[in-house]
Amino acid sequence: LTQGFWRTQAWGQPPLQAPAGAELWVWFQPTVTNVDKAWKELSNVLSGIFCASLNFIDSTNTVTPTASFKPLGLANGTDHHLLRYAVLPREVVCTENLTPWKKLLPCGSKAGLAVLLKAERLFHSSYHSQAVHIRPVCRDASCLAVSWELRQTLTVVFDTFSSGQGKKDWSLFKMFSRTLTDTCPLASQSKVYVDISPKNKEKELLEVTPTPASVHEAIVQGDKRTYAVYDLLSPSLFNTSRSLNVQLKWKRPQDSSELPTPVLHAQRYVSGYGLQTGEISTLIYNTHPYRAFPVILLETVPWYLRLYVHTLTIITKGKENKPSYIHYQPAQDRRRPHLLEMLIQLPANSVTKITIQFERALLKWTEYPPDPNHGFYVSSSVLSALVPSISAMKNMDVEQSPLFTSLFPSSDGSSYFVRLYTEPLLVNLPTPDFSMPYNVICLTCTVVAVCYGSFYNLLTRTFHVEEPSRGGLAKRLANVIRKFRGVPPL
Repeated sequence: LTQGFWRTQAWGQPPLQAPAGAELWVWFQPTVTNVDKAWKELSNVLSGIFCASLNFIDSTNTVTPTASFKPLGLANGTDHHLLRYAVLPREVVCTENLTPWKKLLPCGSKAGLAVLLKAERLFHSSYHSQAVHIRPVCRDASCLAVSWELRQTLTVVFDTFSSGQGKKDWSLFKMFSRTLTDTCPLASQSKVYVDISPKNKEKELLEVTPTPASVHEAIVQGDKRTYAVYDLLSPSLFNTSRSLNVQLKWKRPQDSSELPTPVLHAQRYVSGYGLQTGEISTLIYNTHPYRAFPVILLETVPWYLRLYVHTLTIITKGKENKPSYIHYQPAQDRRRPHLLEMLIQLPANSVTKITIQFERALLKWTEYPPDPNHGFYVSSSVLSALVPSISAMKNMDVEQSPLFTSLFPSSDGSSYFVRLYTEPLLVNLPTPDFSMPYNVICLTCTVVAVCYGSFYNLLTRTFHVEEPSRGGLAKRLANVIRKFRGVPPL
């Protein structure tokens, strides 16, 4: 194993758009002779560690991308034959995944920031996602020794505006039902960042309590942000109170405002009518006012959706947009999925629409899930791009913000790397009437039971003729006496 990544996610609302999935991509060492065998063993091991359904990963949902994923850290291998990528679009993260995930933390869930990870509150949120990243890094400045870096990330989205009766105020206790009471003694750094970036001159309307000891400015995804920093390792933090409950209040009521639109975002949907043909459409938005940039699109489609590649169209501003690079690997029934990779140039302030038609296949009756009428999930598309920044990052910002530069890597001061996932698709397939086999089975079993039972009784039953018993000595004496008296015998 050179490096790996595992992620599960789930949306809470709305239920009709409830995409959930487990993603796994791994680079293997060049010395691995049988990559597929190692991939199968690794997926089973991770399935046991994280109590996930990764053991269902097989050749039918595994692909080998050529351009979408590149090794990070010290891994310098670029042979794409050593890369494997798979998605289980129906996997849902739950408590049984969170418990082993927390056990990998240095202090578990006993101290530090992990105290806030209460399952009842996390899974009641609108969105939650947990991930594990593994990569090799240098242990010292000269890079004579190499260590393995294990990074765990947890993303949670709370809808505090709807739950707070139309108010934007929030606190750690309202979101997690807990407060920070202690630090992890094994942690070398433990901080809480609260985004207090001014928007439309609203900085004076924000009130953060307790008062932060420091304020940090960083360039996050091309935008300049301001954060209030709470250092949990600071001795003075817990001197005044035994717990830390960060609260953000607005000095006057605020209306719900729309979130800022990111430079790169995408939508994906399926269209068409009937249960024979359909069309998959992907909309990619570039909202940058004057900068164009390329994006790599990765599409993995199950084999039971037979793509018509000649119907692939890419339209931008009413004109055809030819991809600079395209790689397509057709699917094989019950063996491997479709793989489509394209390098597309996105003009400034534009919307690019990618469409491709498909035909639905008819599965065997044993291949349908227990809820076939619910539909079949198609995994998300993956967008990888270097997005131009609105605010340039300086070398001094990189040195002062190691956390943000590691979470949001930047190639230089003018762009930053983004990997974006669209929503999964829910596609209906031709489904037989499973109630008819049930009726046939019940009727057949009833007829067989009645007919077979009757014939079996007739063939196996034995009949015995019993002669009437003549009675005992007392009865015989009584009949002799009755005969002499002229009375009928007993």
